[in-house]
Amino acid sequence: MSEVAYPGTSPEGSSKLPSPPGRGGSAVDPHARQVRKFRMQDLFFHQITLLFAFIVLAALAGILISLAIEARPALRQFGVAFLWTDVWSVPDDEFGALSAIYGTVVTSIIALAIAVPVSFGIALFLTETCPVWLRRPLGTAIELLAGVPSIIYGIWGLFVFAPLFSEHVQPFLQAAVGDTPIISGWFAGPPIGIGILTAGIVLSLMVIPFVASVMRDVFETVPPELKESAYSFGCTTWEVVTNIVLPYTRVGVIGGIMLGLGRALGETMAVTFVIGNANRIVGSLFAPGTSIASTLANEFGEADPGLHSSSLFALGLVLFVITFIVLAISQWLIRRGIAKQGK
Repeated sequence: MSEVAYPGTSPEGSSKLPSPPGRGGSAVDPHARQVRKFRMQDLFFHQITLLFAFIVLAALAGILISLAIEARPALRQFGVAFLWTDVWSVPDDEFGALSAIYGTVVTSIIALAIAVPVSFGIALFLTETCPVWLRRPLGTAIELLAGVPSIIYGIWGLFVFAPLFSEHVQPFLQAAVGDTPIISGWFAGPPIGIGILTAGIVLSLMVIPFVASVMRDVFETVPPELKESAYSFGCTTWEVVTNIVLPYTRVGVIGGIMLGLGRALGETMAVTFVIGNANRIVGSLFAPGTSIASTLANEFGEADPGLHSSSLFALGLVLFVITFIVLAISQWLIRRGIAKQGK
């Protein structure tokens, strides 16, 4: 009698059940190949982005090392006293960075003192009270100001703003402060238009678009529900801003301010036009002064090899260190703000 083969069994009686889907056989190969492909893509993307990051670090280290090498003769000649020596005499080969550091710091402080409140007001107006039809064109106009070349600001400051400032604003300030102790000394001297105060005001006009744009963007990240809830309880716009908007966006506001400070510290051409380029320290804000960037712009092209050229490189190294300190402080403030938000 012939054997009957049942479905799923061999004539020898061994079972031939079908393999479960997704296990064994060729069904695994396409999935495994796809996983390996994605893994290689992720690894390649990681390595490429890591290379880009190292390129930035290598460029930063290269700039720092090259500045240090070129500045070594001046630092060896003058030592640490280079930082607090108020002498810059090319014929005598005597150089000190104090007057340039003073002008850089003072003009940046003046710029921030003017730019931060104005930028804060602009950002609040655009996000809280500005009509919808005006919001986009006004915001675009502010952003366009950030794209104006600095030399345009310098030309405008020298030929338009400085004459008006000397004829109308400086005499008014001198009459307003009168003989007030300490303050009167800040506004003493002939009203010639150019000087440290003029440079600080022109810098503030350049900083405002950056700070205002950042503040506007971070203010727009506040959830509308939070503000609507506050308004429903009868809070005023000022109370909403001070109790909800600012605490929520503290970190972004600090970042915007530090961005503006970095722009003010390194600005060259606009400051060169209106600061007066005098290598001395005078207590009056009306007096001409200098900054690190303006000194480099004025003298680097004609500097002789030797102490003069090396001192200019040393000034560049000082500006690099000042900028690094500012960035470190900004990072500390941002982390502190994040920690407070977590609490």
